[in-house]
Amino acid sequence: MNKKIQLQDLGSKDYKSTWEYQEELFKDIVDLKIKNRREELELETPNYLLFVEHPHVYTLGKSGDLENLLLNEKQLEAKGATFYKINRGGDITYHGPGQIVGYPILDLENFFTDIHKYLRFLEEAIILTLEEYGLKCGRSEGETGVWLDVGTPFARKICALGVRASRWVTMHGFALNVNVDLGYFDNIIPCGIRGKGVTSLQVELGVEKVDEDEVKSKIVKHLTELFEAEFVK
Repeated sequence: MNKKIQLQDLGSKDYKSTWEYQEELFKDIVDLKIKNRREELELETPNYLLFVEHPHVYTLGKSGDLENLLLNEKQLEAKGATFYKINRGGDITYHGPGQIVGYPILDLENFFTDIHKYLRFLEEAIILTLEEYGLKCGRSEGETGVWLDVGTPFARKICALGVRASRWVTMHGFALNVNVDLGYFDNIIPCGIRGKGVTSLQVELGVEKVDEDEVKSKIVKHLTELFEAEFVK
């Protein structure tokens, strides 16, 4: 089992080309697994974690409702945003500058074969990271992602999750609001959930700007511990 995860920080990259790159890595791993099975080989499958920041974009998961996007095509254009229907789980979400997006493309057979455990580990890595900033976060029953003030009228989401998996290979991932312009969330019903707010690390800490590289390093540290993995560049 290969427990090394190749860490790639793509910087700022548009959603479509990043999605295509994810699909390419995903397909290579799946194809290698099929080859191993057919030819009775034991070639190691690689694992990746992509960090990226996207220009303004709204994405709708395969089970999502288009009505949760509150903008038409012209309004999207006026806001400098794009829109894509994609093949992850979940409903609609927003990505944009100041948000840390992480795409783990892992062969879970290198770690464990449990999608629920995988999702909980991604959430836990974010929860532990935010705890380092003094924030008490948690999960909201029946709703993926990481929340503050769960079970109160002030519940607000700080990190969204949406993944796809096939043959135990994962893609898509998490989006943590760090220094993001929260106004862009007003144009959707985030994740199809009404009546709950969205927040960011910057807002919660009441600071001008949070060091995003520092946040990424903390996320990697906690993923390393949870997955018992080694990150390599």
